[in-house]
Amino acid sequence: MITTQRDIYLPDPATVLDVRAMTEKEKYFRLKMDGDQGWDYLPGQFAEISLPGIGECPISISSSPTRESGGTFEMVVRDIGTVTHALHQSGPGDRIAVRGPFGTHFPVDEALKGHDLVFICGGIGLVPVRSAIHYVLDNRDDYGEVTVLFGARSPAERLFIGELYDLKTRKDVFFQETVDIADPSWGGDVGVITTLMPRLKLVPKKTMVVVCGPPIMYKFVLMELHKLQIANTHIFVSLERRMKCGVGKCGHCQINGGYACQDGPVYNYADIMAVREAI
Repeated sequence: MITTQRDIYLPDPATVLDVRAMTEKEKYFRLKMDGDQGWDYLPGQFAEISLPGIGECPISISSSPTRESGGTFEMVVRDIGTVTHALHQSGPGDRIAVRGPFGTHFPVDEALKGHDLVFICGGIGLVPVRSAIHYVLDNRDDYGEVTVLFGARSPAERLFIGELYDLKTRKDVFFQETVDIADPSWGGDVGVITTLMPRLKLVPKKTMVVVCGPPIMYKFVLMELHKLQIANTHIFVSLERRMKCGVGKCGHCQINGGYACQDGPVYNYADIMAVREAI
């Protein structure tokens, strides 16, 4: 776990640089830590975002450290609670407070390096995985074949639409996407994300898989990966399970004897496969 935080309980000020609506519920934020302090993070980590007098909540970091510097980073925030609703009302120049970065990361320079990679993202699960995808593409020669599968509930709920198009047109990436329910604007695949998986042509021993999405998705994606003979040790999942404080003190994210905010949110599936309620 990487953190440059002087005090894990003391938030540092940051400024909102940019805000854009992505869907009816999600907004994109680009922020910068105030001053000249360093702020290092790795793909898959998260930060605690707080607004004085309102509260605090954990939010995934969506940018890659290969594309951001000088204390800047990106997030996508779903309007789902008191803090996130208030954050949605902010704009460029507004100040917020940040603790972190916290948590484990996708092992882009460790287990994933040198392997064929498959990223399977459902809905807002694309947000934390986007950081790893960008990291891999910015270090493309360090990895084998790269596959990205993305599923959204509807065309209106697709995230980073321009980037999805770029992935589709890249010759060094196999990209497939689907929506659960189509509308007249949609001309692509329709169905849950597992309907894309039979198209995969994998070499199990050299393939690593990253999975992130809604809880119900994990069960069926994991079943399909087992059919494809992908070992549990070759599967990494991101589980942002009821996280709150970020430092293992409040107990909200406890899974048996561990805490998702410290032992996760990125896990090797082999380490948690016995803990069924975590998936």
